[in-house]
Amino acid sequence: MPSKILIIKPSSLGDVVHTLPSVAAIRDANSDAEITWVINPEWAPLLRGNRDIDHVHIFPRGEFRGFGAPARLIPWIRETRRLRPDVALDFQGLFRSGLIARISGAKTILGMSDAREGSRFFYTQVARVDRRKHAVDRYFKLAETFGAPLRDDLRFPIPTGDQPPRFDAFPGFVVLHPYARGRNKSIGASVILEFCRALAPARVVVVGKSGRRFSAPENCVDLTNQTTLLQLIWLLRTAAFVISVDSGPMHVAAAVTTNLVSIHNWTDPRRVGPYNDAATIWKNGKLFRAADLKSATDLRKGRRFLREDVGPIAELALRALAK
Repeated sequence: MPSKILIIKPSSLGDVVHTLPSVAAIRDANSDAEITWVINPEWAPLLRGNRDIDHVHIFPRGEFRGFGAPARLIPWIRETRRLRPDVALDFQGLFRSGLIARISGAKTILGMSDAREGSRFFYTQVARVDRRKHAVDRYFKLAETFGAPLRDDLRFPIPTGDQPPRFDAFPGFVVLHPYARGRNKSIGASVILEFCRALAPARVVVVGKSGRRFSAPENCVDLTNQTTLLQLIWLLRTAAFVISVDSGPMHVAAAVTTNLVSIHNWTDPRRVGPYNDAATIWKNGKLFRAADLKSATDLRKGRRFLREDVGPIAELALRALAK
């Protein structure tokens, strides 16, 4: 049994969430091991209070740019070399994550068959994965290859979060996360305003990061660019209902609530949808449960989410608020 295990998954938010159940399975199979997780500083709060992890090793990628990069990189490499794990598991599958595993001095390095950028050069063992599968299932294959048996009761140890200052949990509210980095994933200001109108007088709390602005109506609380990650988690946990585009916060919501609609304009929810059978998915103007994904058709094709698509989702949110 290995005494020191290194988990390499620096980013991004949704991918870190997807890795949590695999790390929980690894912990269950190695109760006495010392487990360290390499993660970017902006996502490290997601591991707060996680009993499956003993140490967090920060990978400050943003600091390794510009003229002063070598002066900051060399001390970090020295610190990483001191880790000396028995096993490193590369859940990222990129050249830099494979290199981190090598720098750590790991005796054994495990990665996935769909790894990119030549990262497989660093691996001593490769887990065969189906790239068409959901990320959670792909990561499970890596944990299984390591010898961690999977359990039926998946653990997503998400922290409770921090309540935003001067924000009252009552009366109940709906969280709307309309922004995403991917092309054509976000929904526009007119759709945001339509959600606020359809849900009035209930509070609609708009969260996320964006340079776009909109004129918030009376029942809309615009917290765009105003929450920390832990405050965002608290809002997602506390909301009566969550409406989100395909994004990292959506995957956090899928881990903490069943009252969720995930909007997929162009992405395939079988690969990047909520890993929660009770969650609801919007695709091509239709709503269906995540549990019914296997029987759904035409999921690769898509279209934009329009104002006329708001009504059925608002009805689901209003039912949740009524409870």
